[in-house]
Amino acid sequence: MLENYLPILIFIVIGGLLGMAAQLIGYFLGPKKPDTEKNSPYECGFPPFDDARLPFDVRFYLVAILFIIFDLETAFLVPWAVIFRQLGWFGLAAMGIFLGVLVVGFIYEWKKGALEWE
Repeated sequence: MLENYLPILIFIVIGGLLGMAAQLIGYFLGPKKPDTEKNSPYECGFPPFDDARLPFDVRFYLVAILFIIFDLETAFLVPWAVIFRQLGWFGLAAMGIFLGVLVVGFIYEWKKGALEWE
């Protein structure tokens, strides 16, 4: 019975070794001299090595909301489209309500100016 699990154990060991090997190669062969470009802010708008309690612009929250809007839309529209004919009118109405809520969120983002970036 335990011999059935041997391929799984081998797969786990090989995967772990490959994961560690990739990290070790990156560590030993990667550059070691950080410059100002590497230490610059990355998609957050404030220096990364500063106080964590600094206030930052609300537009970052708006971009996060915008991402959730489009991410949820994709995550729910694809499975819905696959079984569209089986759901009937109830499925169409439920998806219409869902898309209506997403459109309201999108209009809110648009009015707040989250789509215009400086």
